[in-house]
Amino acid sequence: MTSVPHICILGGGFGGLYTALRLHQLAWEPGQKPAITLIDRQPNFVFTPLLYELITGEMQGWEIAPPFAELLKGTDIRFIQGSVSKIDKVQKSIALADGTELGFDRLVLALGCETPSESVPGVTESAIPFRSLEDAYRLDAKLRHLETASAERIRVAIVGAGYCGVEVACKVADRLKERGRVRLIQSRDTILPNAPAFNRNAALKALEQRGVWVDLETNVAEITADSIGLIYKGQTDTIPVEVVMWTVGNQVSPAIDGFGLPLDAQGKIIVTELLQVKDNPDIFALGDAAAIVDADVAVMPTTAQVAFQQSDFVAWNIWSSLTDRPLLPFRYTNLGEMMVLGDDNAVLSGLGIQLDGPLAYLTRRLVYLYRLPTLEHQLKVGFNWLTQPLVKLLSTVKS
Repeated sequence: MTSVPHICILGGGFGGLYTALRLHQLAWEPGQKPAITLIDRQPNFVFTPLLYELITGEMQGWEIAPPFAELLKGTDIRFIQGSVSKIDKVQKSIALADGTELGFDRLVLALGCETPSESVPGVTESAIPFRSLEDAYRLDAKLRHLETASAERIRVAIVGAGYCGVEVACKVADRLKERGRVRLIQSRDTILPNAPAFNRNAALKALEQRGVWVDLETNVAEITADSIGLIYKGQTDTIPVEVVMWTVGNQVSPAIDGFGLPLDAQGKIIVTELLQVKDNPDIFALGDAAAIVDADVAVMPTTAQVAFQQSDFVAWNIWSSLTDRPLLPFRYTNLGEMMVLGDDNAVLSGLGIQLDGPLAYLTRRLVYLYRLPTLEHQLKVGFNWLTQPLVKLLSTVKS
């Protein structure tokens, strides 16, 4: 008897988790279904597009960040909490930081990116990124502390006016209301430089309505525990702040440098259109840390939408490679983009549709509910959304 093939997936974000779930769902012949191992440093999957709802308490942590153990219950996918330290391409094995070694027949790299924090003095020590559940909780704890203090104003500076920065700014402004003094800092001459004009204009309107001050063509000199230095037209001004959020850029994990894989100038793993690592057909890579060039798109955007679509192709191509079927080249379909712009307000554009306001907010919620990784989790979250207004009403009546 021959042993079943083993597929190792490194990284449990959109790319890794959804690849694992799709592989589990595919039609395998008896005796062919592989063993699947998913490895991530954290015990929880994070549905990052809904992370902003934690700022205003619209959602709870369990809805956005369910444990992998819960999501994989009822499947034969094995989860290991850990981080990879070495990949042996010849022996087809990986070593984890705790010394565990695993062999593989197919390897999937879905390691994602980090927020760079070394470009400006004080970022690591004094600024809060917004990429993980821990970041959201850290921001919430800081705001809670300030809200209970006697200060009349709570000053928040958000560096980076891309999607994350704008969404965080609107949510923080809605949470703090008249006590908040929110400042959005952007080095370029416009916010959301890569967004459709409709979305950008809706975002500008939302920021203006919330009194968010926007500093364009402004760089950061230094951040301390209670101040931020801003450079505008060669002049540096230091202003007091209570909170600094750092939402600038993406940086590939430094660990990838030691894997001996082909990398591009940005340190991303070079993959073919089949999402196989160049010169390594048994290794696949996807998501933010993979450099894939599509026939119709010059550079892949670093979004959950791309990783979600790539996961289907990676799963299919692994299945095809193990069952002697032809592999499919990845083609990205831009389905548009959605942004949350505060409480009960969002904007979306794509597939010929443009919406903003409460209807866009509801549409975004429903789309993301459908995108949650398992049916069981979708039902739990959907039921909670339906019953939440009733629970709040009953609490009000009792009080």
